[in-house]
Parts: sequence; C-alpha cells; structure tokens
Amino acid sequence: MCVAPVLATYRWSENDPLLGQGTVMGHLLECTGQITGGYFADPGKKDVPEPWALGFPFADVWEDGRVRIGKVAGSGGRIDRMTCTEQLLYEMHDPAAYVTPDCVLDVTELEFKEVGPDLVEVIGARAKPRPDKLKVSVGYLEGFIGEGQISYAGINAVARARLAGEIVRRRLELRGYKYDDLRVELIGLETLHGPEGEKGKRPEPYEVRLRVAGRTRDRRAAEVVGQEVETLLTNGPAGGAADFKTVREILRVQSVLIPRSEVRARVKVFEA
Repeated sequence: MCVAPVLATYRWSENDPLLGQGTVMGHLLECTGQITGGYFADPGKKDVPEPWALGFPFADVWEDGRVRIGKVAGSGGRIDRMTCTEQLLYEMHDPAAYVTPDCVLDVTELEFKEVGPDLVEVIGARAKPRPDKLKVSVGYLEGFIGEGQISYAGINAVARARLAGEIVRRRLELRGYKYDDLRVELIGLETLHGPEGEKGKRPEPYEVRLRVAGRTRDRRAAEVVGQEVETLLTNGPAGGAADFKTVREILRVQSVLIPRSEVRARVKVFEA
C-alpha cells in the first residue's frame, strides 16, 4: 500500500535498490500512531505530549529515495529518533533480512536524522532481491474460549480469590467437562508472566480479580466456565463482586508459502 504509489509515481523498477527506502517507509507508517508516541509512552521516562490527540503520521518521498516522516502540525504525540527506532524494530526478526513481497529489507546501516520538530529523515535502507515465494494466511475455526472473571477486595483478598479459582476448577471436573487448556489466574499478579511473576517481594494487593478461561471445541463446555464463575457470587468465598462472563470463537490463522508464479494479480475499479 505504501510502496505501490511511490513505484508508480517515480517509475521505479521492481528490482530497484530504492525499494529499500520505500519498504522501510511503509514499515514505519504501518501502525500509524505507534510512530507518533503510541505504544511508546512511559510516564517520567518517555513522555509523550497530548497522547489523547496523537498526530497521524505521513511520509514525504523524493524520486532519489529520500524519505521524511512527519505528523500533522499542532497534533499531539512526538516523532523523533526514539519513536522511529522502536517502530523500526517492531516485529522485525532479522534486521539484515526482513522479508516482504517487494524485497528483502536490510536496515543494518539505516540512520534516523532529526531535521526539524517532529520531522525525521530516513537514510540508508537497502533492498535485496524479492523472494520467490509469497505468504498466504488461511483462517479457520478452531473452537471456543469460555471466560469468567470476578473481583475480591479487602483483607485476605488473594487467598479468597485463589480459593474461588480452585472451586471453579473442581466444579468443572465434577461435571465432567474437558478442556484443551484451562487457565486460572489472578489479574495483576500472574496473568502476563505466570506464577514466576509473583515470586518477587511486594505487598499483597488490597483488591484482585480472578480470571478463569477454558479453550475447547465444545461450545457448551466453554459456556459453563463463565457460569461457574458467576455462581461464586453466592456459592464461593466471601465478598465476590463484579462478575463477568463471555464465550468467543477462536479463529486460528495458519500461514504457508506458495510460489510467486502461482499468484495472478487482478484489478477491478469501482466508481461511485
């Protein structure tokens, strides 16, 4: 979406080394507000002005491959070497060989130069020959996730929440439901990093939220997870409140590579 208009405007060839600059421009703009301070802000360490009004980024591209990244004047956020560097490395496994349909991008010698307020020039992206294969992603229904949450607060809140989680686990076993994966966790203590995240010395929180989630191919089994969490309001430990339940389909994506020669491009123009 970013390379095509530049290639068409300046008549670059499909193996032009300048495609490196065009491709890195697209990579930098890909997540829009992420390069103007979104997914970047860390109060007191990496402050972002007016993050509630992030400016939409744009790129100026010259025929010789020069690229400058900026944002709408007067908008919030920031664009500088720090935001550009974080976005550059986002989802990039190998900086010397970032594979795209248009070229294999090499950014090992890339530089960012601040040329004005919220204006950064991109220098030195290189393009290697494009791959012989293209990635195709296929989505399919894999099953369901049933989830329930409930909060506990006050003295001994963590112990009550853990007991509540054990009650739900045992209730599901007693009723004969099976899950490919069943997770019982306390949000704020172990949800992101697992049990290892709780080992550090820190005071017990005043409030905590229990989350129980089960992955299964049986929709009924998924529904029961939230129902058992809901039942904790009257049949579980003291002080449970603010329960929540949901069931959602799992759409899994499988990616494969196919020969580029087997792909046929077709264009259809719709006019209003």
